[in-house]
Amino acid sequence: LGVLLLFWFSGGFNILDQFLRSHGFNPVMTGLLYIGSLLLAQAFIDMPFSIYRTFVIEEKFGFNKTTPAVFVSDLLKSLILALLLGGPVMAAILWFFQESGPTGWFLAWAGITFVSLLLQYIAPSWIMPLFNKFVPLEEGELKGSIMKYAADVDFPLSGIFVIDGSKRSSKANAFFTGFGKRKRIALFDTLISNHPVEELVAVLAHEIGHFKKKHIIVNMVLSLVNLGALFFLLSLFMNNSGLFQAFFMKEVSVYGSLIFFLLFYSPVEFVLSLFLQALSRRHEFEADYFAVTTYTAGGALVDALKKLSRSNLSNLTPHPLYVFLNYSHPPVMRRISRIREQLAKQSM
Repeated sequence: LGVLLLFWFSGGFNILDQFLRSHGFNPVMTGLLYIGSLLLAQAFIDMPFSIYRTFVIEEKFGFNKTTPAVFVSDLLKSLILALLLGGPVMAAILWFFQESGPTGWFLAWAGITFVSLLLQYIAPSWIMPLFNKFVPLEEGELKGSIMKYAADVDFPLSGIFVIDGSKRSSKANAFFTGFGKRKRIALFDTLISNHPVEELVAVLAHEIGHFKKKHIIVNMVLSLVNLGALFFLLSLFMNNSGLFQAFFMKEVSVYGSLIFFLLFYSPVEFVLSLFLQALSRRHEFEADYFAVTTYTAGGALVDALKKLSRSNLSNLTPHPLYVFLNYSHPPVMRRISRIREQLAKQSM
């Protein structure tokens, strides 16, 4: 925040703008260079904190498995992806707002929606493997149990994969990717090594619950609606002279409108995040309920949550206000309490 304020009140936004304009690029290219320069500067500012978090804090508590080579490799891959994917998308957004008049916000939103849906299909096959190895789960008790449960709840799977999460962290996780017939399960190798079959299936039953309860679709729709509203509001502030004067800018531009509006919109985003986090916590309870009511060994989810909280050093008793402001998942003790209540009802 201090760096932002210093850059702002020293006229940094205008100095950068005038420098890029002096090279005679078209408005879209100038906008890409302007936004890219700010993002690159932010990345350099954030890097020492990322290094400290990974190699000092995570290392201190025994989580870090990331080597400097992996850290640098991830950084370079992320930068290349940002250029190859983010660059064209941002260029399209700037062009729509620049050339399409009052409908520019809608066309930009429609384009982002299309790209977002497309990425849901290509990411599992083309993007995620750039960072981790996905190895098909071998035939055996675990795969058989997962496939049986998935069949019991009518959840088609195109594959079950083991991901080498241990090359970065000792923390365990599991997630689903893809839609339709391309749904895949990804299990961290750290999860498989620390949990028996029943607990692993219970964890996956919880994840399947998110799909069955349409949580993934709800979250995506809310995200796209929020983006559409943001673009619409941006169109109302586009080229607002007062906005540019506040940032000491000599000339108005689409890319400047985007940057400055997002800075002022950030408090609204924070308020919206509180609602989305509350909804996410509710979804977690619903997915837990689905798991314990559809899996015969649903009680194993309690054991899995205990082990995960212990291995991840989770805070068992966070302050309710901190939960409200920061947690996308309910505290583990509340989840376990709810699960036990449901198991008690089922045993009556």
